[in-house]
Amino acid sequence: MPENIIEKFEIKHLQILDEKGNADTAILPNLSDNDLKKLFELLILSRQFDQRALQLHAEGRLGTYASILGQEASQIGSAYALEKTDWVFPSFREMGVYITLGYPIWMLFQYWTGDERGMKTPDDLNIFPVSVPVGTHTPHAVGAAFAAKIKGHKTAALSYFGDGGSSKGDFHEGLNIAGVHKLPVVFICQNNQWAISLPREKQTASKTIAQKAYSYGFEGIQVDGNDIFAVYKATKDALEKAKAGGGPTLIECFTYRMSDHTTADDASRYRPKEDVETWKDKDPLLRLKLYMQKKGIWTQSYEDDVKKKATEFVDSEIKKEEAAGLPDSKDIINYTYKDLTQRQKKEIKEIA
Repeated sequence: MPENIIEKFEIKHLQILDEKGNADTAILPNLSDNDLKKLFELLILSRQFDQRALQLHAEGRLGTYASILGQEASQIGSAYALEKTDWVFPSFREMGVYITLGYPIWMLFQYWTGDERGMKTPDDLNIFPVSVPVGTHTPHAVGAAFAAKIKGHKTAALSYFGDGGSSKGDFHEGLNIAGVHKLPVVFICQNNQWAISLPREKQTASKTIAQKAYSYGFEGIQVDGNDIFAVYKATKDALEKAKAGGGPTLIECFTYRMSDHTTADDASRYRPKEDVETWKDKDPLLRLKLYMQKKGIWTQSYEDDVKKKATEFVDSEIKKEEAAGLPDSKDIINYTYKDLTQRQKKEIKEIA
């Protein structure tokens, strides 16, 4: 007796801009020349922030830091599709998202020095603080989406995580609730091939991260994570669908972590050097530059000017952070609970 097929699915891979700067005009998102310049400038600014952060760490002026080198398109392309009213739940490697949304750069540096005041989000931004524990913020994004649905708000929540996060229970619980209740949430997995020293093929037996969405009743798509157009389009489409009542989407950005996992890691101990060299040709900044050059909106003088301004701006933000001084030592006690306990009141007196 033949078996009956009760469910079928397929995973699509979206690429619009290739490594030579050629774009598929049939599916190219509607971005003006001004948008292209903004994206290019955000890529430069984010990369400059990243380079300065690594330099400051080497000088002992910054704590452990997680580089975003190579993953800028996954972050900037997705964040550029957001509206101010959408809610964002980042992990610890989303500095490009923060910068795209207009988060003060000096406060980002402040956070990476170990000063939690850097994560006191400005009132006009709907972005949550960095989540260092892997995957724990995914249910928070789902909760925000649930609240938006109950209140009838036409907003969506967006959760960022890495391929390692897809192995956590929080990931599966969050996706399950989102699917059951058809919530307005977009899950973005930056699949950078490595969860610290564990390669993706040992992270999951699934051929893609994207296909995990179908286990929970909604769409998953894999995009070229170094193609800023593909990331932007997939995110924009997913957000529009979510706000129209179409439910969640899981977007797997297939990218690569060019640097160490953090400044406390040495990737050369477990990662083939040849792989890193191969991915250098897939640089998201390079392919956008090639595309803009073909369109006649990139020149070397333009790029030099952008880099100069980005360098000066980032350096001025470092000075601003260092001028902010150290936090009050009492803050570690003052903000532990809503009200001070008797023991904490005693500790406050001892500090004073």
